[in-house]
Amino acid sequence: MKNSNKFLALIALAAVVTSCKDEKQEAANKKVEEFKVYVDSVSEVATEKTAENWEAIEARYDRTKQEAQDAIDKLENKMNMDSIINKTDSKYEEYKAKVVAKKEALSENTFRNSLFTQKVNNDLNFEWVNKDNIADVYSNFVDTVDKNKKSYSRENWDEIKIVYEALDTRKNTVEKEGLSSKNNLKIAGLKVKFSTMYTINRASAKSSENQEAKK
Repeated sequence: MKNSNKFLALIALAAVVTSCKDEKQEAANKKVEEFKVYVDSVSEVATEKTAENWEAIEARYDRTKQEAQDAIDKLENKMNMDSIINKTDSKYEEYKAKVVAKKEALSENTFRNSLFTQKVNNDLNFEWVNKDNIADVYSNFVDTVDKNKKSYSRENWDEIKIVYEALDTRKNTVEKEGLSSKNNLKIAGLKVKFSTMYTINRASAKSSENQEAKK
């Protein structure tokens, strides 16, 4: 009778252990699937949209991944689960790189656009600049830079120089379209003003950043 009771107890214990294992496995499966589905759904969205809300997306990614990892850690055999996590991670990191690049491009475009009255395309071809408005474009550009020169970082000045040189390239084209001598002379004066302002203020910005770095 005693042996029979022990046998029944062992069966009951085995059933409980198996049940716990099944519950842990089920919980892990659920969390891993939630993590995978989240990354898959995010990766299907255009980077322009996710770049605007990336902090919130990444925060949920971290939380969802951690929940999945916590569930996996409770398993005795988690090799297959780890493989899914790693594969999903790789997909996320690949997509993240694209989003970061898009965020940088958006930031760059926002700064460039702040220098002009019209939107600047990524290729900086300035197609909207012509012989009739180019002098005003230069004037607005130089005035804007002059007004905000104290707030620009060294990186800002480098970006300003790139835009300025692109505008100069457009000027070479516009000159062939009949740029008046009056506007050409006005632009020449603005170019001298900009060159001096750029040289002085970029050097100052670089010096300030070097001093901050030493601190």
